[in-house]
Amino acid sequence: MKVNTFALALLLSVPFAHDATAQVRLPRLVSNGMVLQRDRPVTIWGWAKPGEKLTVAFQGKTYAATTGSDGQWRVALPAMKAGGPYELNIKASNELSVKDIMVGDVWLCSGQSNMETPMLRLRDKFPDVIAQAANPRIRQYEVPLTYAFKGPRPDITGGKWIAADPQTVLQFSGVAYFFAKEINAKYQVPVGIIKDAVGGSPAEAWLSAEALKQFPKYEEQGAKYKDSAMVAGIRQREGAAVSDWYKQLYQADQGEARGQQKWSAPGYDASSWASMNVPGYWANQTPLGMVNGVVWFRKEVEVPAAMVGQPARLELGTLVDADSTYINGQLVGSTGYQYPPRKYEVKAGVLKPGKNVVTVRLISNGGRGGFTPEKNYQLSAGGQTIDLRGPWQYKLGATSTPTPGTTTFQYQPGGLYNGMIAPVLPYAIKGVLWYQGESNTGHPQDYQALMTSLIADWRAHLQRPDLPFLYVQLANFMAVKPEPGESGWAGVRDAQRRTLAVPNTGMAVISDVGEWNDIHPLDKQTVGHRLALAAQKVAYGDKKVVASGPLYQGMQTAGNKVTLSFTSIGGGLVAKGGGPLKGFAVAGPDKKFVWAQARIEGNKVVVWNDQVLNPTVVCYAWADNPEGANLYNKEGLPASPFTTAADVL
Repeated sequence: MKVNTFALALLLSVPFAHDATAQVRLPRLVSNGMVLQRDRPVTIWGWAKPGEKLTVAFQGKTYAATTGSDGQWRVALPAMKAGGPYELNIKASNELSVKDIMVGDVWLCSGQSNMETPMLRLRDKFPDVIAQAANPRIRQYEVPLTYAFKGPRPDITGGKWIAADPQTVLQFSGVAYFFAKEINAKYQVPVGIIKDAVGGSPAEAWLSAEALKQFPKYEEQGAKYKDSAMVAGIRQREGAAVSDWYKQLYQADQGEARGQQKWSAPGYDASSWASMNVPGYWANQTPLGMVNGVVWFRKEVEVPAAMVGQPARLELGTLVDADSTYINGQLVGSTGYQYPPRKYEVKAGVLKPGKNVVTVRLISNGGRGGFTPEKNYQLSAGGQTIDLRGPWQYKLGATSTPTPGTTTFQYQPGGLYNGMIAPVLPYAIKGVLWYQGESNTGHPQDYQALMTSLIADWRAHLQRPDLPFLYVQLANFMAVKPEPGESGWAGVRDAQRRTLAVPNTGMAVISDVGEWNDIHPLDKQTVGHRLALAAQKVAYGDKKVVASGPLYQGMQTAGNKVTLSFTSIGGGLVAKGGGPLKGFAVAGPDKKFVWAQARIEGNKVVVWNDQVLNPTVVCYAWADNPEGANLYNKEGLPASPFTTAADVL
């Protein structure tokens, strides 16, 4: 029987502050409600006093272990079939029981905020899915944010296994839940999700010290944070600077000035305030320009009696950057940064019949503050909705320098691996789901090497060279550009496509489900579905499933025409929606790209532009937001963006 001794050695090589008289203790993952991986040997590990003999009983069998001189012990359970619930019992100088254990498939779900995004954020888009989420065979363990630079931590810092129901599912990763829902339905096995993601994290933060040696600039960057005193000093200085910035801004804010009526007060006279259309940004619409500081906004609305006396909801899209929002002088919500949607629940009694005043105190950290376009701006209650778009009054409360910069320690190389991945690695898993890359778009040329290294790194530590590793290609995002051009987002997408050269990997293409004005698109169902298709092929061995849209394979040039070939064509290539193919650009030796014509010929695509007589490079969907790119297969899966150039552009 093969035990993950390499992973355990890595984990347990870190000195563990353990009392020699301590009783048997388990890692937090090995706890009530856990899902154990089926069909593979499973390691159970923990700590006790040196030399302590113990037994582990599970499914009618008993396994013996003795704690080493370092206070660590482990046992290996044989491969098991799916099922449950079961109980695991440990006997030594004390006794422990772990209850309600399921055996099924466990997926480690990592990356940044789009993997982290919970079902709570998606509740308006998928109310029926949430209402029907009662399924004790789908469970999640959320690993708390922890970073470490001196070496791998022996255990995670908290969390617990939670079974899905309409309330608990709100905290599940949206991507992971939709994935687990499909896998559970298709294979009829329990599915465990280990949610191990951190918003904004770059790929290098998830690499081990060994893997970072391949990237000297990142290794050097992370090494300096091993000095705990230095880190503490930085945290203290930066925290004090930010606190002082907000304190000074509050003191300078005329809308909060003592000794006079606050601008949030319902009776405040704002008749002299200027007007601006919402949604929009004040830098584009007003004489304020790129100002940092506080700008106040007010809108008077007429509320019918039918909306009064019951709970309401105020939706303000997303705001740049931080807001405190009032209705009739009562604070109804506050958010500290730009990305979360503002959906504030308003208690019954706040609204009154007739004139009501909505006031937003908006802090801009970077000068271009305001209300994100093409979002919902409305007040709803009792089945009625008031549209809040249109003219709002505004007034500058205070100006300021930009917010002082801070060090995001969790983004530094190696920190998240040590704090959040290494402690999990002894836990047997089916595979990895990965959704990350937005934070690496500034250096797309590094991304393929980083991901290839990360996959090999985690596989080595798990002693699983064939571990299924499935990932999400970046969604479309930001404003559509009329002409072909450079794009860090497209560069990362192409690096992700090229990473498919690593065996036992799969990629979900989602360049058709993003939102131009939101880095966190809501359609996580499509993402989970496309990951589930990849899993069926890569992890479950279904050779018949069409798991991907068309993937660029090669090119041939004849005159001014380029013929492109593809894999993953399924039932054949199509232009979604009919009409001509869009999204192709071509360049000659000068590498100046222009839009190209394209047509499907059999299972290939022919591309040309009559002005480019000697084409050398073709790009497809090469943009931050490749709107209109419409090459699909007949199974309805989109082609991956690509460049035919040898390297990421």
